[in-house]
Amino acid sequence: MNSYLLLFFAIICEVIATSSLKLSDGFTNLIYSIITIVGYSSSFYLLSLALKTIPVGIAYAIWSGIGIVLISLIAWIFLKQTLDFAALVGMGFIMFGVVIINLFSKVSGH
Repeated sequence: MNSYLLLFFAIICEVIATSSLKLSDGFTNLIYSIITIVGYSSSFYLLSLALKTIPVGIAYAIWSGIGIVLISLIAWIFLKQTLDFAALVGMGFIMFGVVIINLFSKVSGH
């Protein structure tokens, strides 16, 4: 399987796990606690597979950058947490950085 596809699924699992972590209420809600544990375990497993061909710095930059933006969007839409202008600009820079890495980095594994 393509390493970047594995990385994409790792990101999705991490986003699900982090969203569930908030809803687990300090691991007192069993269902969300299980989703959190399975999500993080799956995410790290898929990330480890992606790291076979993607340099760790590049993979982690993409994984964490996209994860930050997705978690922030989920928190805003579903948990009604607000983001101020500075937070939105900062996340824009993060996404811009991910795009630059993928388009122009010679070590990105492309």
